[in-house]
Amino acid sequence: MIQVHNLTKEFNGQKVLNDLSLDISQGELFVILGRSGTGKSVLLKHLIGLLKPDFGTIYIDHIEITTLSEQELLKVRQHMGYLFQEGALYDFMSVYENIAFPLMEHTDMKPKEIKKRVQEVLALVDLSGVEDKMPSELSGGMKKRTGLARAIALTTKVLFCDEPTSGLDPIRSRDISDLIRNISKKLNCTTIITSHDIDNTLRIADRVAILEEGKIIALGTPKEIQDSKIPFVQEFVQNV
Repeated sequence: MIQVHNLTKEFNGQKVLNDLSLDISQGELFVILGRSGTGKSVLLKHLIGLLKPDFGTIYIDHIEITTLSEQELLKVRQHMGYLFQEGALYDFMSVYENIAFPLMEHTDMKPKEIKKRVQEVLALVDLSGVEDKMPSELSGGMKKRTGLARAIALTTKVLFCDEPTSGLDPIRSRDISDLIRNISKKLNCTTIITSHDIDNTLRIADRVAILEEGKIIALGTPKEIQDSKIPFVQEFVQNV
């Protein structure tokens, strides 16, 4: 589904991604773990086409995205969802308008069809009945759920989540992590999460990659990561 080959990216002479290669299977829930500043968000931005690599290739569903024009990328992104760290809701739009926005922009759906779809995705994230609320009226957890609903409003083949538990207390972090996994499996979409949340990652991930200094230093199932003999991985899993 997603194939990354020899991805390299420098900023101001510093390699943020260093000859990184990675394969992610269709329907897999894949988590990229790492400390702050290790390149997690930069990798995610490459996968969605917001950044171009200095070297390397990225294939998503057999399409090489690094050479696409912005117009060609827009077509690919119509099958991608992106959950931002803080939800990134438009504060001047209601919950309904936020979720309906990509449907109005990228589809020919009629108003009744859009309304039905908005209600469907709100039900999926357990937020039925909040369509008329403004973002300022939502809790942090509700904003994340609304952002997730917007991310899956289109026909989502790939769901990207950038630090989805950031800013949430342990209970809400667990809830949003479980919700992402449930939706991922229900929609059978490939889900890529960046995180430094060890506990929730080891609960929900199919596979985990640990990123350090722009390279993947460990890759495997949660159990394989926990059982790793690599000193940095042992310390990271135990202390973060």
